[in-house]
Amino acid sequence: MPHRAWFNWLRLSFAILIFSLSLLSVFRAPTNFLWKLAIGATEWGHILAAMALLTLLPGWRRSRKGWIAGVFGIVAAVLSLTPLMRATLVARQLPKQLHAAFIKTTLLANDNTPARPEPFVAVDLLRGVDSPEVDFKSLAYSQVACQTLRLDLYQSFSLPRPAPCVIVIHGGSWRSGDSQQLSPLNTYLAARGYVVAAINYRLAPRWRFPAARDDLIAALNFLKARADSLGIDSQRFALLGRSAGGELALLVAYTQHDPAIRGVVSFYGPTDMYWSWAHPGNPLVIDTHDILKAYLGGSPQEFPENYNAASPIQFVNASAPPTLLIHGGRDELVSPRQSERLAERLAEAGVHHFVLRLPWATHAGDFNFSGPFGQISTYAIEHFLIAITSKR
Repeated sequence: MPHRAWFNWLRLSFAILIFSLSLLSVFRAPTNFLWKLAIGATEWGHILAAMALLTLLPGWRRSRKGWIAGVFGIVAAVLSLTPLMRATLVARQLPKQLHAAFIKTTLLANDNTPARPEPFVAVDLLRGVDSPEVDFKSLAYSQVACQTLRLDLYQSFSLPRPAPCVIVIHGGSWRSGDSQQLSPLNTYLAARGYVVAAINYRLAPRWRFPAARDDLIAALNFLKARADSLGIDSQRFALLGRSAGGELALLVAYTQHDPAIRGVVSFYGPTDMYWSWAHPGNPLVIDTHDILKAYLGGSPQEFPENYNAASPIQFVNASAPPTLLIHGGRDELVSPRQSERLAERLAEAGVHHFVLRLPWATHAGDFNFSGPFGQISTYAIEHFLIAITSKR
């Protein structure tokens, strides 16, 4: 095969591959493997677009295959950039929306660690969202059945103390994950005046509900008891959880009736276990029933008390703390209706809340801290924390 013909086949094959990946920027992933690729397609779309334009390297117009490859490349580049376009629209409205939902107060930051000036900064896609180094240590907070549970503590000793504390609860369908999950946000917040405690908790199926919930409560009590030595303000806590951790954060925030819990943040967390069972995800992406059985012991018919007790939506009332819900509009694992239904209940109860809807995003899109999901959610979290943890 002549060199030019071989190169045209290579160009066309590459174009088809990139085009196929770009489809994940706009369409829901049909399998678990493709969902993971979709995180890359939606949160690194600028890189995918640049790769797509490689199909236009010199010589693409000299053959039919080159033309076809070029068309595929142009379409792929456009599709790959749609998440950034949609993120720009969301970012444009977000400051006003947050200001309307929550009272804005003085920023908890010094000159070296300013708050994000805008929800979405295009250049940060390339240079990254960076933070100064902070102190890190691991502490044992509980001993349960010969198992030592630990938390990771992030804090900056150069900023005022005592400081409000953010407890971070990892995701993983209640049966995987650990405190190191997506740590850049923990460092970012610690550099801006918060003590951040990222916890480990007991995992299903060995440890079923309410083990993980009880561990979160134990971590909260541990941090309160040692607030003075750790530089924590014992009356200013916020809970922040991802996915399964979002369910735990919401549940404890709504059931403990603790005035020290000033607010709660849920990244794409399930809020109603009954609804989760009745509306499972695509089984090729996630086995919802199997996950719920492992966490709650069985089906709703077998363990109705667990399904009720593990559903944050069941415990909303007027005394619930302010709530920030963050959800991708095309989440294949946890339906955005979970956050929307909870928001409706919060509105009925008159609770301050905001739903940050990211229409392009899939589950775990904040894996790229500097991507559109990561940037916009970090801006929302920072301004939410400023509002709820201000002294009063």
